[in-house]
Amino acid sequence: MNELDALGVPEVLDVLHVFCGGDGRHGNALGVVRDVRRHPDRESRQALAAELGFSETVFVDDPERGAVDIYTPAQRLAFAGHPLVGVAWLLDLQAVRPPAGEVWVRDDGEFTWITARAEWAPPRRLEQYASPAEVDALPVPPPGDGRLYAWAWQDEAAGRVRARAFGPRGDRAVEDEATGAAALLLTDRLGRALNITQGRGSQILTAPGPDGIVEIGGRVRLAVPALPAGPPSAEERRPAPAARMSFQRSERARLPHAVTMPEVTR
Repeated sequence: MNELDALGVPEVLDVLHVFCGGDGRHGNALGVVRDVRRHPDRESRQALAAELGFSETVFVDDPERGAVDIYTPAQRLAFAGHPLVGVAWLLDLQAVRPPAGEVWVRDDGEFTWITARAEWAPPRRLEQYASPAEVDALPVPPPGDGRLYAWAWQDEAAGRVRARAFGPRGDRAVEDEATGAAALLLTDRLGRALNITQGRGSQILTAPGPDGIVEIGGRVRLAVPALPAGPPSAEERRPAPAARMSFQRSERARLPHAVTMPEVTR
């Protein structure tokens, strides 16, 4: 049985990988709940996010306006980078509206971009290391409280950065594969466009703008599409059999800016 089947929630959940590498691999996993009728309040949303265990799960309250609600396994967030890039790609939106404020979106055929303010990003310790090898050698969790974005120049002239992001000690998501909000903070601090390789091989592109505005871009892959929404029945509430996961690729995944990617083995 697939892990999502065991939770009994695959019929309401799209699973994306956001900030994938150029070969279509890696990226940070994201759960997107488009049918929020079963999770109308903060308590039920927080419980589902904790059960799923993704670094973030996003709930779509209004797909036309792009109103969304973002949760880690432990807390609600006013802003987060990879959930907004992912849900903007999935719903083909021109703007998304998390609690922090309106976030504009554009798509260039390969990358989906959001424009956000650095002040919206949750605080995080940004620490520069002498080389990518030092970043790679950091233990999990790292010294200190663990809330760390460790980075080093791979090629300073070209703006290429090697980075890893760690959550607080005791958090289920100890290390993030790709972290848009931390990339936003680093870009704002350095004041220049960056090409960041994070985690095992995820890619985040950024570009600073005026007055604390930063654009963040990445590739998105649809890993598991949700089944068509409908009123929950007693049968739907039961854990689904393994065959439930043999989904056909959705029409959304064939839109022009979808990236054709190989399946990721786990």
